[in-house]
Amino acid sequence: MAISLTEARDTSKGGNTALIYDFALKNIDGKEVKLDEYRGKTLLLVNVASQCGYTPQYEGLQKIYSKYKDQGFVVLGFPANNFGAQEPGSDQEIKTFCSTRYKVTFPMFSKISVKGPDKHPLYKFLTEEKTDPKFAGEVSWNFNKFLIDKSGNIVGRFESKDTPESDTVTGAIERALK
Repeated sequence: MAISLTEARDTSKGGNTALIYDFALKNIDGKEVKLDEYRGKTLLLVNVASQCGYTPQYEGLQKIYSKYKDQGFVVLGFPANNFGAQEPGSDQEIKTFCSTRYKVTFPMFSKISVKGPDKHPLYKFLTEEKTDPKFAGEVSWNFNKFLIDKSGNIVGRFESKDTPESDTVTGAIERALK
């Protein structure tokens, strides 16, 4: 069961907040995955959509995943239908689209909300100032990216226009992998 944002804030009486690893979500096949499985890895969390002008970024996401995965890097895709209804499909339709059209092999999760009153607790954690003071702010569109270091800290945030294979994104990934 995924933890709530309140639980994330109150995880420790010592004043520490939860880490990204404290969340659990369903993967694209409906199996619960604890993000703790990715502890010690560098992560790029991306809200994705299949019918967006940025959808071709799936190709770049797959390229950087393939390039860096042996160094401990993982892309995590979170389909969301929050922007222009550009992810209307079911999880199975999304999985089929991603695997056939873009040959995606990085972990994909069940469709969630990344903005609005039904925002998933993970994205509340990523976007609220109390839990992410440096990179807080609403997700602006599909293919926003959050970079998480090996210790579970949010160390980068990239807008939709920042392509996965750009020097800005890959440079940040390489720094986080060190």
